[in-house]
Amino acid sequence: MSDRLVHLAANLEKVLGKRVQSIEIALGEVTVVVNADTYFESAMLMRDDPSLAFEQLIDLCGVDYQDFRDGAWNGQRFGVVSHLLSLEHNWRLRVRVFAPDDSYPLVASITPVWSSANWFEREAFDLYGIIFEGHEDLRRILTDYGFIGHPFRKDFPISGNVEMRYDPELKRVVYQPVTIEAREITPRIVREEQYGDPV
Repeated sequence: MSDRLVHLAANLEKVLGKRVQSIEIALGEVTVVVNADTYFESAMLMRDDPSLAFEQLIDLCGVDYQDFRDGAWNGQRFGVVSHLLSLEHNWRLRVRVFAPDDSYPLVASITPVWSSANWFEREAFDLYGIIFEGHEDLRRILTDYGFIGHPFRKDFPISGNVEMRYDPELKRVVYQPVTIEAREITPRIVREEQYGDPV
């Protein structure tokens, strides 16, 4: 285990204090889990405290932990994972926060802290349905505005809810119920006529 990672973990423990649920050092990276109610405050501290100085948010994504580890997961269903970079100290950090309510996943927006979180949070909202409280423009970014549901949730049907096609009579795109028919898939073996004959 690197001394730098141990030093970073100690700095996090000192600066964040009771805001931290856990700190783990694994696979050459530090992961800190923070409480949802202090997520925004923790983000401000991680950016502004000179002993941490995480100036950049590199990535943010939503996670659906339903059936995680083959159903052995006992925690909250939805989480948000962020990756931060400190140019000053040349270290990286993974920050994880869990939405306290599975039926209405809500966490604070960290867009005021790192503006790069803007589209990442919109993506997590669009694909997982995670609400980012305080986000100024939380709307879909990858799916159509009329899309029903959140396609990266583990309980989203594989075939979807509706399908989209171009209607040549109406000369526009229309939505209709999914029309996937069950079919039997029988592999075809195509060989040349002389296959297997002695030469």
